[in-house]
Amino acid sequence: MSAEPHPSLPPVRLHSDAELARDALVAPLFARAVRLARWAGPATRVDTGGELVADQLPEAASVLGLDAADPDSTAYAAQAWRVAVDSGLVDVTEPEEDAGEAGEPQFGTAAPGEDLAVVAGGTPADVLDLWLAAVDTVLADAAVPDLEDLVDALDEGGEIDFDQLDWNPRREADFLDGVLANLYLLTVAEGGAADAPVPLPVLAASMVVPEGMGEPTDAVLEQVSDAMMRLDDQFRQLEPIGLVEFRPVDEELMAEAEEPPAAGAASPTDEEDVSRYGMVRLTPLGLYGVRARMLEAGVEAPAVGELADKGADALLDAVAVYPESAAQAEIEQWMAGREPAAAVAELLAAARGDDEGAPLRRLRCQQALATAGPEAEPSVRGVLDDAELGGLARVWLAERGAAEVPAPDPAMVFWLTVDTIAAQLAADGETQELPLLMETLTAHHSGFFEQVWRVEHPATAYVLEAMGRLHPDKKAAKEARKAAFKARSRRPWPGSPS
Repeated sequence: MSAEPHPSLPPVRLHSDAELARDALVAPLFARAVRLARWAGPATRVDTGGELVADQLPEAASVLGLDAADPDSTAYAAQAWRVAVDSGLVDVTEPEEDAGEAGEPQFGTAAPGEDLAVVAGGTPADVLDLWLAAVDTVLADAAVPDLEDLVDALDEGGEIDFDQLDWNPRREADFLDGVLANLYLLTVAEGGAADAPVPLPVLAASMVVPEGMGEPTDAVLEQVSDAMMRLDDQFRQLEPIGLVEFRPVDEELMAEAEEPPAAGAASPTDEEDVSRYGMVRLTPLGLYGVRARMLEAGVEAPAVGELADKGADALLDAVAVYPESAAQAEIEQWMAGREPAAAVAELLAAARGDDEGAPLRRLRCQQALATAGPEAEPSVRGVLDDAELGGLARVWLAERGAAEVPAPDPAMVFWLTVDTIAAQLAADGETQELPLLMETLTAHHSGFFEQVWRVEHPATAYVLEAMGRLHPDKKAAKEARKAAFKARSRRPWPGSPS
């Protein structure tokens, strides 16, 4: 995958390798390639490039249970054979150019490849590697223009006129990679498509409409329409290998578009009408496959669970920028493989710090502690006197009704307030919920702003500036701005606007 539209992506939840390998083995095109690999033998004849000779295609189609007299069936057989050869399921020996008498056709031979044994006896990871090789072949085929376009572009000598065709192989491959990357992002993003299909016009527009454009021009809409039809053909080719589930564009749609709308016709925004323009979703296997290609291209595409064997410092740094649900899933997997008391002690140690990312690390640490049981209490009590963790520890103990929880002193209360707001700003920015949180945290402390600016927290001025903008009480907001002015000279927060 050469396209790199997203340098960092939200983490994806993948099925296990065993589940994915089972999906790969039953993907129609891959299953056909395996059957043809088992069929290959001494009587199998191939042309230059390893393609089956034309008169063997009907037999190959019959092996696959297809109608040998149907041209589409022989095309399916040819594609499955190509996948088998390219993925190593079949070994071919091409014909020698100087063999045989002049004018006598020469053929190469084929036999099951060593990798065919992986299908029955390999690990799930081995099977997935074979499937990924098959995907490469299918994607390369999908990037080739329609056969009718190729015929139209033949010059007088029977050669393809690439200038007339306007086909650039690298550009076409990059376009398809970009489409899959966008579909992946729409699937994994918080609040994105998840398991829901994506309308083809949405996906086409994501590749064509310039970012920030308001109402698309007629020229841009025409480009979107062209991209839709292009994707319709490509997704039809990608579905049999198991990458996507696809509902094609309604073939009657174009004819209807040329007719005036009937009275009372459905609005184009109706769900059923939108689906007629095509719907596509990545399968669980497709998510795995697109992510694998992204990783190969150097794109950061994390997966939930890959931090399970890392330290608590790596966990908190990574999940600090994850969407909340993905962070929770990652934390639960990390905790599940560890002795609870030791895991909590490691998390608390990793949550310390006065760097810019520390408040959000502590927020994620608190999220992790929420999954811990009573066995974590000794470790939590061990940080009650810690200036950075004491407030967090008291909250955890109080929520569980623990006995003998010492009341925090005012300095700790103010410090925890600043730390909490700084973490929320880092996690989600200036959300609609943040003003309510600010009001709640300040409502129970008379003279809050007269004291909070003295808090020895690196984010004090930054937080007060945000409160001055967002606090729902105008008087309190004014007091926050005054307090921010006093605090700003003490220690400006690295995250504050310059």
